[in-house]
Amino acid sequence: MKLLNISSTRKALEELFTQVMCSSVLTPKERMQIQKILLEGYLNDDEYAIINRLFYNVRRGWIKLVD
Repeated sequence: MKLLNISSTRKALEELFTQVMCSSVLTPKERMQIQKILLEGYLNDDEYAIINRLFYNVRRGWIKLVD
């Protein structure tokens, strides 16, 4: 059961990353998804890398935060 949750978390992160990178916008709903994923529990290195890449792109100005 835990393996299913881990794979669904990874899939959700990959879909979120793709959506944000294509639109160059991070919405409040997407930020809440990231927060929920971080608070759920264990993430592997690849999942942390996806989140770090999103944050890096926000810092560089390639992704804009909208309200």
